[in-house]
Amino acid sequence: MLTVLGFAMIATFLVLIMTKKMSPIASLVLIPALFCVAVGQGAKLGDYVIEGVGTLAPTAAMLMFAIVYFGVMIDVGLFDPIVRAILRFCKADPMRIVVGTALLAAIVSLDGDGSTTFMITVSAMYPLYKRLKMSLVVMTCVAATANGVMNTLPWGGPTARAATALKVDAADIFVPMIPALAVGLLAVILLAFVLGRRERKRLGTLTLDEALVTEPETVLVGAGGGDRLTKAPRGTGTGGGTGTGTGGAGAGGADIAEGDDEEQEFKGLDPDRPTLRPKLYWFNAGLTVALLAAMILELMPIPVLFLIGAALALTVNFPRMPDQRARIAAHADNVLNVSGMVFAAAVFTGVLTGTGMVEHMADWLVGAIPDAMGPHMAVVTGVLSLPLTYFMSNDGFYFGVLPVLAEAGAAHGVSHLEIARASIAGQPLHMSSPLVPAVYVLVGMAKVEFGDHTRFTVKWAVLTSLVVLCAGVLFGII
Repeated sequence: MLTVLGFAMIATFLVLIMTKKMSPIASLVLIPALFCVAVGQGAKLGDYVIEGVGTLAPTAAMLMFAIVYFGVMIDVGLFDPIVRAILRFCKADPMRIVVGTALLAAIVSLDGDGSTTFMITVSAMYPLYKRLKMSLVVMTCVAATANGVMNTLPWGGPTARAATALKVDAADIFVPMIPALAVGLLAVILLAFVLGRRERKRLGTLTLDEALVTEPETVLVGAGGGDRLTKAPRGTGTGGGTGTGTGGAGAGGADIAEGDDEEQEFKGLDPDRPTLRPKLYWFNAGLTVALLAAMILELMPIPVLFLIGAALALTVNFPRMPDQRARIAAHADNVLNVSGMVFAAAVFTGVLTGTGMVEHMADWLVGAIPDAMGPHMAVVTGVLSLPLTYFMSNDGFYFGVLPVLAEAGAAHGVSHLEIARASIAGQPLHMSSPLVPAVYVLVGMAKVEFGDHTRFTVKWAVLTSLVVLCAGVLFGII
């Protein structure tokens, strides 16, 4: 009964958000509350929610202060050189822009934190997508999938969880998987190339060469409130027609039509914006490197590191209290949206776990595996990692389900290491799960509906996960 209701709850949630019948926040709260009552445990709803909130509170705190920290770093110009380099590579070619998005997301993902990756990637690329009227779900798809592949780094989380759950060394899991993960990353870049070619065909050949000549130092970055808008001259491209994708209508030029609503505005930060702190550039760069190094070395809990980092960044860059309040206010919208989504997700995970639905769903899936598949448990684990890490948290999968799969494999001579390596194959799909707080940072900053992102991304993320798994099998790693 709980198994059926668990799958029904997840299916109801996904259908409602993908058809836009309910907002993600409302769905994350109301659907699990309804199913909690349906299973006869409505009296315990409060306990489940509080437990879920307690579990995700550190994540919410981390996201709140991380948004403030990286928002300040963007305001003061830390990432301006990166954006200029991306502009030089992309040259306003949709194909290059999408490939650049994949490369940027993969590089930034080296810090092991998805939220950081999405904040930097979207801040750098969002204005370019808006200026050229490209599909924003293409950006979120490529960024999430690239981050999913890189999320398998030993300090990213899943690999460490698998190592802990099966009592093996994380390096023994990750290092042999490098060739398969490299193939997965190449698959993401190929996906970006294909999607970019599709965008180029839809929009035509665009260029911002004229704009870059007349305004060579213009930095195209999403900004907080209070920064003035700038418009580059019309591009010289000749592409015509209209597009039906999320990015809006395709046009021959790259300027923004008058009368577009707020979400269609191009927010460009000029090099003379008052928030720039060029004299503090190396301080800010050093602080960011130190912060990321401390995260990797796990010197302190990540929420504490970002709390301290945000306080230092605000105090040093904006000593005056009114300026500090202005910077916090400029990023308050993102903070509220993301933290609100995380706490709403706490209701969903709290009910899913507290009622026992997750446990019954996992037991049903494991029990459904035929005995004849025993010798192939590594491959079975890799395939199961796709839906299981999508429908439940990494903690639930790696600490609850993986040990059961490993024992089943051991009975047929399959080593724990092979099971552990196969278990990380589903991470490209996991990063678009509604239970991953970082994905709300991605869609929130990109101004993309979560349902649109899910509908567009899932098929490509599944394909990428299967590429990683197949590569692992072909290379003899799994």
